[in-house]
Amino acid sequence: MNMTTNLARTAVAPPSGVLTKRNARRILIVDDHPIVRQGLRRLMENEEDLSVCGEAETARDARTAIKDLNPDAVIVDISLKQGDGIELVRDVRAHYATLPMLVLSMHDEAIYAERMLSAGANGYIMKQAASEQFLVSLRRVLDGGIYVSEAVGSNMIQKFASGGSYTSANPIDRLSNRELQILHMIGKGMSTRETANSLNLSIKTVESHRQRIKRKLNLNTGAQLVQYAVNWFAGREPVN
Repeated sequence: MNMTTNLARTAVAPPSGVLTKRNARRILIVDDHPIVRQGLRRLMENEEDLSVCGEAETARDARTAIKDLNPDAVIVDISLKQGDGIELVRDVRAHYATLPMLVLSMHDEAIYAERMLSAGANGYIMKQAASEQFLVSLRRVLDGGIYVSEAVGSNMIQKFASGGSYTSANPIDRLSNRELQILHMIGKGMSTRETANSLNLSIKTVESHRQRIKRKLNLNTGAQLVQYAVNWFAGREPVN
């Protein structure tokens, strides 16, 4: 049974209160879906060595919670109600050099895992993973290790072995992290102004990024860009 199924099932009943556990490691959950947060809370509260110390659904709330709660690790999604997981991970790493961060996301690990590790995350696991594998990944980063799937690890080794000459056939890989963020927000239905406000950029800068994205993805119009982004965000095959 995968994690998505488990989370949906465990969130039917109200989550239990925070349990007092001696020496349990305290986890902050950052995700914009209440059902996911509830499911993760219930899953971890059933483990003797794990305890949820707080929850956040926006990047701003996450930064405040990290400062106030001093968690032992943070679980963060890429998609947040306000802000962006890539930016949050980069910012947290700049201020908390040793805080373990595990990215738990529905978004394709082949596109995001290596980028999130480069931004400062300690691990990446998809929400489709089994609950048991999620616990393995969380304990791995808590113990100071790095966690990625076998497929992602093999791909990273292949890139390293090729001395940087490895070229992906996926056009998304041509995008910079900032361009990927903006494509992600277009796919979520955010306007240029909303994207600019969320990333603390000017509208002119966002428009420049949009032009570069179109060029790299071989798209001619803004409408094609929106269609591509929506299809990609929904997990469908993008259509030029």
